[in-house]
Amino acid sequence: MDVDAIVVGAGVVGLAVARALAEHGREVVVLERNTRIGAEISARNSEVVHAGLYYPPGSLRARLCAAGRDLLYGFAADNGVPVRRCGKLLVATSPEDIARLADIRRTAEANGVSDLVDLDAAGARRLEPELACVAALRSPSTGVVDSHRLMQALEGHLTAHGGSVVLETAVDAITPEPTGGFRLATRSASARRAGGDASTGAISCRHLVLAAGLGGTALADTVPFPRCDYRVPRTHPAKGHYFSLTGRAPFRHLVYPVPQGAWLGIHLTLDVAGMAKFGPDLEWCADVDDYSFSDPGGQRRTRFERDIRRYWPGLPDDALQPGYTGIRPKIYAAGKPAADFAIHASAEHGVAGLVALHGIESPGLTASLAIGEHVARLIDEGA
Repeated sequence: MDVDAIVVGAGVVGLAVARALAEHGREVVVLERNTRIGAEISARNSEVVHAGLYYPPGSLRARLCAAGRDLLYGFAADNGVPVRRCGKLLVATSPEDIARLADIRRTAEANGVSDLVDLDAAGARRLEPELACVAALRSPSTGVVDSHRLMQALEGHLTAHGGSVVLETAVDAITPEPTGGFRLATRSASARRAGGDASTGAISCRHLVLAAGLGGTALADTVPFPRCDYRVPRTHPAKGHYFSLTGRAPFRHLVYPVPQGAWLGIHLTLDVAGMAKFGPDLEWCADVDDYSFSDPGGQRRTRFERDIRRYWPGLPDDALQPGYTGIRPKIYAAGKPAADFAIHASAEHGVAGLVALHGIESPGLTASLAIGEHVARLIDEGA
């Protein structure tokens, strides 16, 4: 074999997995199709460190979020990664929302979140005078992190343990070897730009982790899984738009409305420098490479302003500017309940040495270090 372990995908989750494998004593190579690490999902999110309020108790999302939150705060402190534990206010903007706040509190407590604070309207305004609500939950352990610096630190840990990241190298197909391990057909960026339809290289490994995000389904579909009852999860891309705020926001906390179904609503988040952005919205899409920001006739801005003014009626006119978009790799279709993280090893698909990650959206950033440890343990135990 050319290398002990390969991780496909150099987003924050792939890098966290690679770091954990390297720290478990494995020789690790990360293959990334883009020109830089974290160029897709990891570069286009809200950078929120979630406390773990919403996820079904016992789910991978809940367990890995709780563990990952604490690991992330510790890792950031130890490695000089900018992070702010600014807290979050989850707000009820109508009396009908109050019962939902109580439901969320019960879920959060079942997930081990023990620091929530109930606030009435006056208590919320004492914290945030510009806020309009009838009640709120304060989550002190919610924060924000510089995701780019986080990924740089993870890559630094990987290389310090002898691992490496190979950029501009796409994986086209995966073939399990008869005696164990895998052979990966690869294509360089220059070959992809030239439009070639054949792979230009190959590399073999004993253990393989697919952390390919939006490309995870297509890549896993190239594997001949021996279990006839196994189905690779389908990816349903969902685009989210963010607007930035002109000037500084008069808020010190993140502000989230009570969620509607699987969508958390148009929320206000602050980056580590205190600048505000709003979003994301939810738009199911087909093109995973289309990051264009569309706002025909200003209708999207109008919807954002309407939703934001439910909790910030003082939002100035024309204060929102188009920001950026991100695409989330959901593994459930529109109108369906939110799915748990899918981390599939040989117990699920029957291929020894392969761990495939699907549907790692929010809270994937928060959970990344815990996901890395989880995957490393699966491989140590025979995957």
